[in-house]
Amino acid sequence: MNGESGADKVVAVLPGAYLSSVNFAEIISRLCDWGKSVSEGISDVEGLGVEVVPLDYDLAAAVGELRPLTRSLGLSLGDRACLALGRKLGLPILTADRAWAGLSGFDITLIR
Repeated sequence: MNGESGADKVVAVLPGAYLSSVNFAEIISRLCDWGKSVSEGISDVEGLGVEVVPLDYDLAAAVGELRPLTRSLGLSLGDRACLALGRKLGLPILTADRAWAGLSGFDITLIR
Protein backbone atom coordinates (compact mmCIF):
# COMPACT_ATOMS: atom_id res chain seq x y z
CA MET A 1 0.00 0.00 0.00
CA ASN A 2 2.98 2.27 0.45
CA GLY A 3 4.86 1.25 -2.70
CA GLU A 4 7.88 0.02 -0.76
CA SER A 5 10.67 -2.04 -2.27
CA GLY A 6 9.51 -5.64 -2.67
CA ALA A 7 5.83 -4.65 -2.92
CA ASP A 8 5.59 -6.29 -6.34
CA LYS A 9 6.36 -9.68 -4.79
CA VAL A 10 3.63 -9.21 -2.21
CA VAL A 11 1.03 -7.91 -4.67
CA ALA A 12 1.54 -11.01 -6.81
CA VAL A 13 0.34 -13.32 -4.02
CA LEU A 14 -2.27 -11.15 -2.29
CA PRO A 15 -5.45 -12.55 -3.81
CA GLY A 16 -6.18 -15.57 -1.64
CA ALA A 17 -3.51 -14.75 0.97
CA TYR A 18 -4.19 -14.79 4.70
CA LEU A 19 -3.75 -11.97 7.20
CA SER A 20 -4.08 -12.25 10.97
CA SER A 21 -6.57 -9.91 12.61
CA VAL A 22 -3.64 -8.46 14.60
CA ASN A 23 -1.86 -7.52 11.38
CA PHE A 24 -5.14 -6.21 9.97
CA ALA A 25 -5.35 -3.89 13.01
CA GLU A 26 -1.79 -2.72 12.31
CA ILE A 27 -2.64 -1.94 8.69
CA ILE A 28 -5.80 -0.03 9.65
CA SER A 29 -3.78 1.89 12.25
CA ARG A 30 -1.18 2.90 9.68
CA LEU A 31 -3.81 3.92 7.13
CA CYS A 32 -5.53 6.05 9.78
CA ASP A 33 -2.13 7.63 10.54
CA TRP A 34 -2.01 8.56 6.84
CA GLY A 35 -5.38 10.29 7.12
CA LYS A 36 -7.73 7.59 5.87
CA SER A 37 -10.96 6.80 7.68
CA VAL A 38 -11.51 3.34 9.14
CA SER A 39 -14.08 2.56 6.46
CA GLU A 40 -11.63 3.61 3.72
CA GLY A 41 -8.95 1.43 5.29
CA ILE A 42 -11.28 -1.55 5.50
CA SER A 43 -12.25 -1.04 1.87
CA ASP A 44 -8.58 -0.86 0.87
CA VAL A 45 -7.78 -4.12 2.65
CA GLU A 46 -10.87 -5.86 1.28
CA GLY A 47 -9.76 -4.80 -2.20
CA LEU A 48 -6.54 -6.77 -1.76
CA GLY A 49 -8.40 -10.08 -1.79
CA VAL A 50 -6.92 -11.33 1.47
CA GLU A 51 -8.73 -13.32 4.12
CA VAL A 52 -8.49 -11.87 7.63
CA VAL A 53 -8.12 -14.68 10.16
CA PRO A 54 -9.34 -13.98 13.72
CA LEU A 55 -6.86 -14.37 16.56
CA ASP A 56 -8.63 -17.22 18.34
CA TYR A 57 -7.62 -18.96 21.56
CA ASP A 58 -5.21 -21.44 19.96
CA LEU A 59 -3.59 -18.89 17.66
CA ALA A 60 -3.18 -16.45 20.57
CA ALA A 61 -1.45 -19.19 22.57
CA ALA A 62 0.86 -19.89 19.62
CA VAL A 63 1.72 -16.18 19.43
CA GLY A 64 2.61 -16.19 23.12
CA GLU A 65 4.65 -19.36 22.73
CA LEU A 66 6.84 -17.61 20.13
CA ARG A 67 7.93 -14.87 22.54
CA PRO A 68 10.99 -16.68 23.99
CA LEU A 69 12.11 -17.77 20.52
CA THR A 70 11.83 -14.28 19.05
CA ARG A 71 12.62 -11.99 21.98
CA SER A 72 16.29 -11.57 21.03
CA LEU A 73 15.21 -10.57 17.50
CA GLY A 74 12.92 -7.85 18.84
CA LEU A 75 9.82 -9.21 17.09
CA SER A 76 6.54 -7.52 17.94
CA LEU A 77 3.19 -9.05 18.79
CA GLY A 78 2.14 -8.45 15.18
CA ASP A 79 5.29 -10.13 13.88
CA ARG A 80 4.59 -13.17 16.02
CA ALA A 81 0.93 -13.22 14.94
CA CYS A 82 2.08 -13.36 11.33
CA LEU A 83 4.53 -16.16 12.07
CA ALA A 84 2.03 -18.17 14.11
CA LEU A 85 -0.61 -17.94 11.38
CA GLY A 86 1.84 -18.96 8.66
CA ARG A 87 2.96 -21.94 10.70
CA LYS A 88 -0.62 -22.95 11.53
CA LEU A 89 -1.66 -22.82 7.87
CA GLY A 90 1.60 -24.34 6.59
CA LEU A 91 2.11 -21.45 4.19
CA PRO A 92 5.10 -19.29 3.24
CA ILE A 93 5.47 -16.10 5.25
CA LEU A 94 6.52 -13.02 3.30
CA THR A 95 8.57 -10.37 5.06
CA ALA A 96 11.14 -7.68 4.46
CA ASP A 97 12.64 -8.32 7.91
CA ARG A 98 15.90 -10.23 7.43
CA ALA A 99 15.96 -11.24 11.11
CA TRP A 100 13.09 -13.64 10.41
CA ALA A 101 15.14 -15.61 7.87
CA GLY A 102 17.07 -17.40 10.61
CA LEU A 103 13.99 -18.77 12.36
CA SER A 104 13.72 -22.54 12.09
CA GLY A 105 10.36 -24.20 11.62
CA PHE A 106 8.96 -21.48 9.36
CA ASP A 107 8.80 -21.08 5.59
CA ILE A 108 10.15 -17.52 5.35
CA THR A 109 10.35 -15.69 2.02
CA LEU A 110 12.26 -12.41 1.98
CA ILE A 111 10.72 -9.89 -0.38
CA ARG A 112 13.88 -7.77 -0.68
